[in-house]
This record gives sequence, structure tokens and C-alpha cells, in this order.
Amino acid sequence: MTRPVLHCAHALPPAVEARLAAAYRVERPAPDADPLEALRAAADRVDAALTTVTDRVPADVFERPGRRLRIVANFGVGVNLIDLAAAKRAGVVVTNTPDVLTDCTADLTIGLMLMALRRLGEGERLVRAGRWTGWQPTHLLGRRVSGLTLGIVGMGRIGRAVAARARLGFGMTIRWTGRGAVPAPLEQTAAGGGGPVPAGVDPAEWLPLDDLLATADVVSLHCPATPETVGLLDARRIGLLRSGAVLINTARGALVDEAALAAALRTGRLLAAGLDVYREEPRVPADLLALENVVLLPHLGSATLETRTAMGHLAADNLDAFFAGGAPPNRVA
Repeated sequence: MTRPVLHCAHALPPAVEARLAAAYRVERPAPDADPLEALRAAADRVDAALTTVTDRVPADVFERPGRRLRIVANFGVGVNLIDLAAAKRAGVVVTNTPDVLTDCTADLTIGLMLMALRRLGEGERLVRAGRWTGWQPTHLLGRRVSGLTLGIVGMGRIGRAVAARARLGFGMTIRWTGRGAVPAPLEQTAAGGGGPVPAGVDPAEWLPLDDLLATADVVSLHCPATPETVGLLDARRIGLLRSGAVLINTARGALVDEAALAAALRTGRLLAAGLDVYREEPRVPADLLALENVVLLPHLGSATLETRTAMGHLAADNLDAFFAGGAPPNRVA
């Protein structure tokens, strides 16, 4: 039986590479090739493509007259860079890898929150530069995390996991906004199954977005990039954030007006920000790079060996099911 041809532009965890090599004829573009141009050319000769959340897959990939491509298995949850409508018109299946990255992304969100509030990035850079002159009572004073109010924008799987960690670990008051209702106690989503709500900690409270921004000490974004959410935190809404607030974004860079955020950080109206995603990755705006009070990470939300391996196996599960004539378990188009 002839193995399907798979276009894969990215190196994957070893266990995933071995699995794909056993089941597919894996094609790699040249190291210096433009990813989109390589995908366009590959669409005429491969059966499948394994893309990531940073790969654009526009309509013309699906509309090529000689297209052989039949399935795009996305390595990641976000599919906002794939033209799903065009894929559907062309009869090309699109899948993603949900659920498996919830815990690691939530852990990283808490890490960014701690770094931003406690000015850990500034301190680490100071030591590395040899500019630390010793302990001082007023040196690099940040804010205590415990007891602050955390506003969650998007209470899906990751938002709930962040809320559980913040409430159970730091006694934070949780406010949230988004569609739908929280269907189960937040403490049940904490690592290890959670436990009882600490005494004196209020349950999560829903608020309209503008009210949440105006009342939270820390705002953390956990919604997908859709036509409704792109630019969600524009200059007006960034202006609603309370003085001294912190913004955390581990969702999508397109949600935030980066110029307006940089201006609010530069003037000191916002205490700090922690960012793992950007509008035009891997480009980070110079205005943000120049600031000390922003933590900048290179899209590490799911970057653990365990999670990236699980994501790869889930992408392979989708491919295997498709080529076996079954229904891929995580089809989105």
C-alpha cells in the first residue's frame, strides 16, 4: 500500500517524528524556503499538510487547479490563519489539537503574572548585566500577588485552569467575561482535581468586558482570534484598565493594540504586561522591546516536551483516521 505524502515544514518531538515517518512519506521544504510558497507548491503533489498556529493557509492554497492536498492537520488549537471557508468549499478537511495544552498554557500564564507583578524580568536582566549593587529596602518593588483581583477574558478550558490556579494558589478574586456560563466549580479544574474553596474567597463573578477592565488588578486574555475579537483591547479599552493594572496575553497577539499598550506602559499608567504572543510573529514592536516593564516570551505557552508530544500525536491521530476512511476526532472544517 502506498503511503500518503505529508508536507511538514517544522521539526516535531522525536516520538512524533518517528510515528509520522512510519506511516507517511514526509516531505520537508528547503531550510531557506518561504513557508507559504513551499506550502502552495506542495499542495499539488502531497495528500496532507501538517501546519502550526503560525502558518498562514490562505484560500489560494485550496483553490489551486491541480491541488492534491486533502487534509490540513494543524499542530495547535488556533486555526485563525487558515481560511476555513475556502477549505470547506474545496472539500479539504482541517483539524486541530485541542485540550492537551490547557495545563501548560495556564501554568505559563501564572508565570507571566508573577514575573510582571514582581518585576522578575527586570531583576534577572540587572544581575546578568552586572549592575546589581546589593540588597536595598526599596529596590525593584513590585506588587504582592496574593489577594489581587484577576479578570479573565474568555472562560474556556485555559481560562478556567488559570482561574483555578489563581484562586486556589493565591487567593485571588476572580472576575470573568465571555460567552456562556461556567458549568462546574472552578476548583475542580485545578491540577490534581482541586479542593475546597479557601475561606473568604468569593466565587467567580461575571462582568461585562468594560466593567471587568476597570475593576481588575490583573487582566488575562484567553479568547481565540475571530472577527469579533481581533482588536478587542483597542486604545479605548486599554484606557479603561485601572491605573497600576497588569495585562497578560497568552492567547493571540491580534487581540491587542500593541501601540496603545506600549504607550500605557511607557507613561506608567499600567504597571506592567506579560506577553507570549504578538500580532506579527516573530516580529515584536520596537516600542515594546524598549520597555523594562513588559515581559516578552517567544510563544512558549505549550512548550513542554510532554505537551508538544501530545499535540503531535493528536495531529497524527487526525491524519490516521482520515486516511483510514474514518472521521478525524478533531475536525474543525
